[in-house]
Amino acid sequence: MATKKNQILVPDHVYVPKHEIITKAEAEEVLKKYNCKPTELPLIFVNDPAILGLGVKPGDMIKITRKSPTAGESLYYRYVVEI
Repeated sequence: MATKKNQILVPDHVYVPKHEIITKAEAEEVLKKYNCKPTELPLIFVNDPAILGLGVKPGDMIKITRKSPTAGESLYYRYVVEI
C-alpha cells in the first residue's frame, strides 16, 4: 500500500496489537473452549483499519495478541462481519 510522507498505516503502528486470521480448525477449538457461537464473540468489521491487508472476509475469526504488564500476553478473539 502506498503511504504519504510521515503517514503510518494503522496495522504497523506500535500501539496496535498483533491481529491474525486463525484457521477454521482453530476457530472451532476457540468456540468449543468458550462454549459459544461465532456471533457471540465481539465483532470486527471487515474494513476495520487494524486488519487492513490481512485479506479477511466475513466469517473469518481474528486472534488479537495484546501485551499485558500483569499477564504477559492476553488473547482476544473477534468475528469478522460486513457493515
